[in-house]
Amino acid sequence: MKRFKKIVAIEPVSMVPSAEKRLHDYADEVEMYGDIPADADEIVRRIGDADAVLLSYTSTMTKEVIARCGNVRYIGMCCSLYSPESANVDIMYAGEHGITVTGIRDYGDEGVVEYAVSELVRCMHGFGGKAWFGEPSEMTGLKVGIVGLGKSGGMIADAMHFFGADIAYFARSEKADAGAKGYRFMPLGDLLERSDVVFCCLNKNTVLLHEAEFARLGQHKILFNTGLSPAWDEDAFARWIDGDNICFCDTEGALGGRRFLYHPNVRCMCVSTGRTQQAFVRLSNKVLDNIENYLNEA
Repeated sequence: MKRFKKIVAIEPVSMVPSAEKRLHDYADEVEMYGDIPADADEIVRRIGDADAVLLSYTSTMTKEVIARCGNVRYIGMCCSLYSPESANVDIMYAGEHGITVTGIRDYGDEGVVEYAVSELVRCMHGFGGKAWFGEPSEMTGLKVGIVGLGKSGGMIADAMHFFGADIAYFARSEKADAGAKGYRFMPLGDLLERSDVVFCCLNKNTVLLHEAEFARLGQHKILFNTGLSPAWDEDAFARWIDGDNICFCDTEGALGGRRFLYHPNVRCMCVSTGRTQQAFVRLSNKVLDNIENYLNEA
């Protein structure tokens, strides 16, 4: 297996210590930074003559940055990579210049599912407040709608189904395995209208809920957003959340900023619920696997 001359992690990448040590198996030199670079010039300075770069989601490698780092031939994203358009690395430019970019997925979903179950149970039973339906309620028979049936959406659907909820979903296409479980594929508007609880589990920067969708969703509804960015048009959401509704998000980014952070109908944890010790182990292993696969094929 070939080796890199130098790997630089330009910011904290959430790898466990044992995995950081293993990076030395893949390079003659490894340099790890423990803070976030202030600007593009600092990113370029940190990369220097390195031929491999690691970064998380808090820094951005634009084409201008990549162009200034002539030795780089591998960029490892230690965070979720859903699509080139939503990535914090200019993947298209990198590819045009012979630079491989890898990312990871499905490392923090378990924590998100536990968060969703925990908050919904508290809401419906009235733990710490008023029960949503007026008296303590189970999930048995609850009409749950999943918008986006990817890995995390599928896991949330399975968890809700385990507790007896009636599951329907909207996705780009109908899923045979979901149908085998009894989950119903529905148009988005119909799904919103029939659901008591809606989970938006979409890729970053994917917006599906506009004025017409919130009108179909209606009142006295529970809305979860488990994505990295809002699944809604901000103004339409502002009008809907002022009604008899409640919205749960784990991070400020999923909510869309501080505008709604202290709204009485919003419950935002301001914590990434997928960032657990187990998730960091999964993240580390996937990052190392990507590096090893690249070097074996180089």
